[in-house]
Amino acid sequence: MVRIGITGHSNLARESVPLVAAELRKVLSEYATPLIGVSCLARGADQVFARVVLELGGDLEVVLPAADYRERKVKPDNRTEFEELLGRAASVRVLPFDTSNRDAYAAANEDVLGGVDALIGVWDGAPPDGKGGTGDTVQAARTRGVPVVVVWPDGAQRSQ
Repeated sequence: MVRIGITGHSNLARESVPLVAAELRKVLSEYATPLIGVSCLARGADQVFARVVLELGGDLEVVLPAADYRERKVKPDNRTEFEELLGRAASVRVLPFDTSNRDAYAAANEDVLGGVDALIGVWDGAPPDGKGGTGDTVQAARTRGVPVVVVWPDGAQRSQ
């Protein structure tokens, strides 16, 4: 089994979602099956990745950063999609943090990196902006020798 992790921007512009999904399909189809996708299931890139993994017949493992993640961080306009993907996960781990914060996100990214064969970064290449972000996670993976595939298709944008 091949285990692929995801890190990526949560603020993908709506019109970027199909572009990112198409690129993820292409990248993930190059890996051997069965495929396991490991995601924190944040809105944006993580959820697009989760959908593509499931669409390709893979299993989804979810790592939630903290006990309050669902209640505190999942916005009402994203709750249905989050809950549907969470319900389709083969496994869900909740890290031992009470509160969702940068430390919890950094720990969740560490957890993902510690158990994958490769990482996909849906990343526009912007410098890291703090502990637990996309740029930090890509850098950490590279430092550890975890293979990284950066996905940022032409035309992709982040919303403001």
